[in-house]
Amino acid sequence: MIKTIGILGGGQLGRMLSMAAARLGIRVHIYEPQSQPPAGDVATRVFTAGYDDVNALRAFAKSVDIVTFEFENIPAAALDIVEAITPVLPRRNALEVSQDRITEKHFLQAQSAAVAPFVQVDTLADLQAALGVVGTPAILKTRRFGYDGKGQVRITALDQAEEAFASLAGAPAVLEQMIPFEREISIIAARNANGEVACFDPGENVHKEGILHTTTVPASISHALQTDAVLLAARILNALDYVGIMGVELFVTSDGLMVNEIAPRVHNSGHWTQDACLIDQFEQHIRAIAGWPLGDGQRHSDAEMTNLIGDDVNQLEEWHNSAIHLYGKVEVKSGRKMGHVNNISPISA
Repeated sequence: MIKTIGILGGGQLGRMLSMAAARLGIRVHIYEPQSQPPAGDVATRVFTAGYDDVNALRAFAKSVDIVTFEFENIPAAALDIVEAITPVLPRRNALEVSQDRITEKHFLQAQSAAVAPFVQVDTLADLQAALGVVGTPAILKTRRFGYDGKGQVRITALDQAEEAFASLAGAPAVLEQMIPFEREISIIAARNANGEVACFDPGENVHKEGILHTTTVPASISHALQTDAVLLAARILNALDYVGIMGVELFVTSDGLMVNEIAPRVHNSGHWTQDACLIDQFEQHIRAIAGWPLGDGQRHSDAEMTNLIGDDVNQLEEWHNSAIHLYGKVEVKSGRKMGHVNNISPISA
């Protein structure tokens, strides 16, 4: 029986995972290079060390029964050290797929999932040639380490190529065609080691300046499209023999669903589940990796989640009738996720 879970990463996702584990009587140890991580406030133990600290990684791995993670960009060498001592879930193959946008797109295509037309870019000449294939508008993204709009730049004219390429400072990249989608939705899906899959209802996402602003459930899509989205997410999880929660971001287009990206972890667009479902995404993840039965993901309410970015956290009077979730971050910064709020209402007919 799993008594202690280790989490690589101590941010807000690790914090909310720790709180969910505590409700189930499971202790959590956090491994985080930065001091005073948000998850440290609610964890049993915190290891403060870099991902290149072999001794600290070994001590962390020996102190827990199983390890999970709250973000994708964990160095492979660190995972090698941890996995030699204790299991890591979700499994490494999911990280290997999601850490590189080119690898991810090839994987998705192998699952018969539609993705935006793309071309690998390593040089300025590659980018100029790729623009001739993909056309404009397009978006140039780093293959690795991008999030919340970071590591990407839009290109609307061919003469912007040189400046766009320089902005990525030589990082390996991918050029993607910008898709004229009707809306963006996401599926939060869980799978356990027995192959059981449970999905939450699709949420409809709105972004501001590359950062998720709101997720609304139910999404404004047909029942048939909702079913297609759930089946697509399940197909991806099964192909990876996945264990845990995954976020699958999708574009709704005139031709159907297109996968934007996958995230092998609990996901910002699933925070609404904390107040609109009996079993939220964080508890579902803990259940999956600990070998517990999954909940069915059913919601009891409609919901809208709004991220609190930067100084939004100092204007809580606006949300006095909302469920407020703050992350305990010491410093308020522009563009930084400081918390979120959930508004729920009875399920609409």
